[in-house]
Amino acid sequence: MDFVRKYNPEKSETDFEIIQYGLEGFYLMITKIVIILLLSIILGIWKEVIIFLFVYNLIRTPSFGLHATKSWICLVSSTSIFIGIPILCMHITMPFFVKGIIGIISVLFILKNAPADTYKRPIVSKKRRKIYKIISTVVAIIMVIIAFIVKDQFISNSFIMALVVQNFMISPLVYHIFKLPYANYKRYAVGTV
Repeated sequence: MDFVRKYNPEKSETDFEIIQYGLEGFYLMITKIVIILLLSIILGIWKEVIIFLFVYNLIRTPSFGLHATKSWICLVSSTSIFIGIPILCMHITMPFFVKGIIGIISVLFILKNAPADTYKRPIVSKKRRKIYKIISTVVAIIMVIIAFIVKDQFISNSFIMALVVQNFMISPLVYHIFKLPYANYKRYAVGTV
């Protein structure tokens, strides 16, 4: 931040706060990814972890969701999810009808609850929330279709389990359990921008 301040003296204090927030988020993300990937290499599942990370982020990106309040909680939960779920996906066999039931429920849940904002990053714009809801729902439908089409059991399971994990991350009940505010955009006058 000293470097940024030195070469951008014209920026406001608010600009510096935004830049610092972004840099901290980037640092935490890189740190988590390095730890998760090192652990996955040690366990011999790095390919599966990378595949699951990619698949999960397809639905996480437009539907947002829960963020931990402390970086150590985020590290522990992220490690548990991104190591544990790929291991589970490698060893379970889901019958077609089970994938169908989970897939349909997941799509309906995404349609109902996405996007889920956070206290620090509320999605104030009604138009943006609607766009994110549509994108999230379409992505969820595509993920379910891919889970049925693809022959590889791990990849098929990954698409279904990514939806299950994300449904927890956008659930009002989970927000309540962790004592975090839900539908944070309601604190603002709802805009259309």
